[in-house]
Amino acid sequence: MEFSGFRVIKEALTSHKGWKALWRDPAPQPDYDFVIVGGGGHGLATAYNLAKTYQKSRIAVLEKGWLGSGNIGRNTTIIRSNYLLPGNQPFYELSMKLWERQEQDLNFNSMVSQRGIINLFHTDAQRDAYRRRGNAMHLTGAGGTLLNQSDLRKLVPFLNFDNARFPIKGGLLQQRAGTARHDGVAWGYARAADKLGVDIIQNCEVTGFCIKKGKLLGVETTRGYIGAKKVGVSVAGSSSRIMAKAGIRLPIETHVLQAFVSEGLKPTIPNVITFGAGHFYVSQSDKGGLVFGGDIDGYNSYAQRGNLPVVEEVIESGMALMPMIGRAKLLRSWGGQVDMSMDGSPIIDKTHIDGLYFNGGWCYGGFKAVPAAGITFAHLLATDTPHDTAAAYRFDRFNRGALIDENGAGAQPNLH
Repeated sequence: MEFSGFRVIKEALTSHKGWKALWRDPAPQPDYDFVIVGGGGHGLATAYNLAKTYQKSRIAVLEKGWLGSGNIGRNTTIIRSNYLLPGNQPFYELSMKLWERQEQDLNFNSMVSQRGIINLFHTDAQRDAYRRRGNAMHLTGAGGTLLNQSDLRKLVPFLNFDNARFPIKGGLLQQRAGTARHDGVAWGYARAADKLGVDIIQNCEVTGFCIKKGKLLGVETTRGYIGAKKVGVSVAGSSSRIMAKAGIRLPIETHVLQAFVSEGLKPTIPNVITFGAGHFYVSQSDKGGLVFGGDIDGYNSYAQRGNLPVVEEVIESGMALMPMIGRAKLLRSWGGQVDMSMDGSPIIDKTHIDGLYFNGGWCYGGFKAVPAAGITFAHLLATDTPHDTAAAYRFDRFNRGALIDENGAGAQPNLH
């Protein structure tokens, strides 16, 4: 089933009787060549690229709940490539380029909106840091514009420019950044992977690994044993729990990251905006709600709900940045499990167990990385060699002292 404007018109004239399910609901086969554990954005994108880019077959994606029930449906939808360090900037720029053509590649409307992102700065030192970041972005073609206060007053006049504690002096704009519909991303990859023969198996939780003499033979699940030549684990905040079943301890902590949405409002915020004096980021959805978030909850947790002190902190930051937000009603909030690595950057690598591969540690960056993570993890699974763009994301960087510390916070996962 292909989507097009003509198809929409035809279905409208025939009472919409021709629409079919976007993907099959198959029973698991006894064995596969590739098993991807985790049916989120990364897992689905990996399966899709294994089938399309690397021409692999007999692939299954195992999801413990329903498709889209994890972090792929629990985020603030921001996509960007305004990173600084050499290990990160090329990777996220690859992802940005893939976002720009994703809807054509998948023949599915994931509502990619390149409305731009503005990172505000409040001090001279912060301005200099953003100028450096902008220069690094230009080196990879990501683009960036340093805005002064006069520029910002024209673009976003509703901000609290003269806050006595946090006066806004300017910002770094990446015009190509923006947002994408998180559910649409999951559905688009699921549909495209299914068309290529990938089995997407929901309500199938992995409960263990079958490993003999250092070689992985398959996985134990709530729907029975499934043999596999290669298994890729991509389960975000559940990474530590899943990999522990294979006897692997990861350099990762799991925290809850909360997000919020207000009641629907008239068009108010044209871009994605981040507060430079506090951890707060906001955009406006196509339905009119203000979508925003902030810091992770301070304690480790595998829950999909957060606590009230972080709600208060995020709202305070929003009020400091733009007091008008206090007049909007908070509609709902939700929490996702984020896997915080020691240096704030991800891991895409083989493990010491033959046939077992890992993709995780994405911290705040998981959603925006979906397209590039899919193609680089698929490359690793298909070729047993790291993709050039993800070569820095190896396990051994912690032993070698080659950390990719974008925030300069040191080896403290809760600060990244």
